Amino acid sequence: MIDQIETAELHGQPVLKLQTPDGAVALISLFGAQVLSWTPAGGEERLYLSPQAIFDGSTPIRGGTPVCFPQFAGEGPLPKHGFARNRAWRVVSSRAGKDYAVATLRLEDDAATRALWPHAFAAEMSVSIGGDRLDMELAVENTGDTAFSFTAALHTYLKVREVESLRIEGLRGLEYRDSADGDTFKKETGVGVMIDDEVDRIYHGAPQTILVREDHRALGIHNENFPDVVVWNPWEHKCAQLADMPADGFRRMLCVEAAAVKTPIELAPGADWWGRQTLVAM
Repeated sequence: MIDQIETAELHGQPVLKLQTPDGAVALISLFGAQVLSWTPAGGEERLYLSPQAIFDGSTPIRGGTPVCFPQFAGEGPLPKHGFARNRAWRVVSSRAGKDYAVATLRLEDDAATRALWPHAFAAEMSVSIGGDRLDMELAVENTGDTAFSFTAALHTYLKVREVESLRIEGLRGLEYRDSADGDTFKKETGVGVMIDDEVDRIYHGAPQTILVREDHRALGIHNENFPDVVVWNPWEHKCAQLADMPADGFRRMLCVEAAAVKTPIELAPGADWWGRQTLVAM
């Protein structure tokens, strides 16, 4: 019998390893509650983790699925993507069955977070694997006595064989904000979005399911309660400026992120919210 949930280390940092009897495996960093690796049963690695990622317990890790909270990118006064991705989370529950393994990690406000963002909150990241699917759910509760608002994303780095050979299906007709072109608003006209240059787009009112199709495989991406989808690839010039990415790393990755950006989430005291992204390997 395999130990389906165990604590391990990756580059000297603590991780939680989930595995199922059918062969699905995921690694979750306790730093940032970040899924770093996911291999579906009988398949191959589907998340990109930069071989030059920094594992020092304070620098955000390049790859996997960073949790952006309580701010996406530079959409406010906080450090880029907020503080959740470079904070230590604690494991609060885990369980496994014959065809699944799931763990939940929790982050609560403290003096350091309140110095940046003066609100009482509790955030939980739940990760479940089994068969050909990975489920990631971010839940946020307002534990204080005043309302607050936030933006958030699950900043998922997909591992691809060749970024120029794939296409993203399901975005046609959507309005998007093109951050690579001065934050101009455009409408997606292509049946499939191709990547042949820098792409940094926030699609609004996205459908629940989109598909990333490669030559001999595909990945279904199902988002719940996240109204936006971010598509990002830094391409050659910007990738070369990233110290924690190899020069050709942009060819092996594509970020497709479940996000709530255009309309911030408003939470009254005692209220909660959740958003989920599910990846299905095909």
